Amino acid sequence: MKALMEEERLPYNSGRNMTYNSRLAQELAKWAESKGKGDEIHDPIFRAYFVEAKNIGKPEVLVEIAKEARLPADEAMDVLLSRSFKEAVDQDWRRCAELGIHAVPTFLAGRYALVGAHPHEELEKLVLKAS
Repeated sequence: MKALMEEERLPYNSGRNMTYNSRLAQELAKWAESKGKGDEIHDPIFRAYFVEAKNIGKPEVLVEIAKEARLPADEAMDVLLSRSFKEAVDQDWRRCAELGIHAVPTFLAGRYALVGAHPHEELEKLVLKAS
């Protein structure tokens, strides 16, 4: 994994030894997407978890990430505490189950899937196969 991450120039902390529940981070991301800021929130969440080994299961950590993405901190905390995007994430999970997706990352193109981290060339092959 580390070699692939380095090859793709993606940051990764191989010394990370904790796994944190990402459910609240998914809800925060869904909220950010609803505000047209999905692209702005995904990289900071990735970096917080995989590079900085932060606990993205804690609302206060996620609110800091939201502020980095120039999203309103008070609104982010309200979303996390009220769990107002829980059903939207549940719906995403149901859709994944229907599609047979059980691992992250999974790349879908048409009726084909590629599971796990893969080099860019493999993703290109997947897209070409589906077209």
